[in-house]
Amino acid sequence: MFRQLLSALILFSISTVTFAEMTATPGATFPARDTLELGIEASPDAKACLDGLAWPPAEFQVRCETARERCGDLMVQFPSPVNSGDAANDVVTMEWYMARDKAKAPINAPAIVVVHESGSGMTVGRMMAGGLRMQGFHTFMIQLPYYGERRANGKRPSGENLVPVIRQAVADVRRARDAVVALPLVDKENISLQGTSLGGFVTATAASLDHGYDQVFIMLAGGGLLDVIQNGQRDAVKFREELTKAGLTGDKLASVVATIEPLRIAHRLDPATTWLYSAQFDEVVPPANSARLARAAKLEPSHHIEMLANHYTGIIYVPYILTHIQQQILPLAVEVRSVAPQRSE
Repeated sequence: MFRQLLSALILFSISTVTFAEMTATPGATFPARDTLELGIEASPDAKACLDGLAWPPAEFQVRCETARERCGDLMVQFPSPVNSGDAANDVVTMEWYMARDKAKAPINAPAIVVVHESGSGMTVGRMMAGGLRMQGFHTFMIQLPYYGERRANGKRPSGENLVPVIRQAVADVRRARDAVVALPLVDKENISLQGTSLGGFVTATAASLDHGYDQVFIMLAGGGLLDVIQNGQRDAVKFREELTKAGLTGDKLASVVATIEPLRIAHRLDPATTWLYSAQFDEVVPPANSARLARAAKLEPSHHIEMLANHYTGIIYVPYILTHIQQQILPLAVEVRSVAPQRSE
């Protein structure tokens, strides 16, 4: 009798995963809904910032499509909650790198949404997504506005649209959490967010909207975006030049950048589940700016990891960061599964 019961349980488990695998195929669609909940905010300035970033929660559809070569196992697409007027750009694409067992079969696992850097090839974002997949996570590298599938005919936003584009990116990254929850194979109780450089700024702001993500990992980013734009080197110089061409300088630039400034709402981050990785010799995002974000989020020293590197050589720390992220998430995943059933979404 015991053997029969055990066999039945095993068959049920296998059939359940197999069904989930079959539904995660090109053309499959899944219903989803926004869970954005800003809550109460005592600071008038923070509330004004939140009001400028939020959107009316709605139901939406998530669709799986065939992945491009070397871009994960599937593409996952859903509508942006912010309308830019560009039809291609307003469909958000995520590259799904599936967690697999030793036999290469997809498994149920926690998920991480990865936000890439400013490079058009999204190289670091894809590297992080692939590396985190090897650590046992389903990873979803979200393509920011006007990147990848979202850039029709090579079109890029003009200088005056760069800041509104980041506002759209913030909304897309937050909605990505609810898109991921709708998918099979994902541990719905454990969905994290990781972003690097430009993606780190977007991550810091998106994660401050509410506590939608369970853990947040910010790499090579900080606070004081206006200061970074005006005084940062290399990548920051390019951004500054684009804004200057568009006539965004001085008070006008300050006013526009304030709408997406992480420091205005960083106090809403959970310091117990937020980690910041910064470089001590960073010339793009100076250490002082990383420290400002850490202070605003009230991070303990163990949650602000300072690397002996600059903005680019910090890549040598990626293996350490991948392992560190795994160590923060997996113990929580085990704990959650032991005390709570899966959420029905």
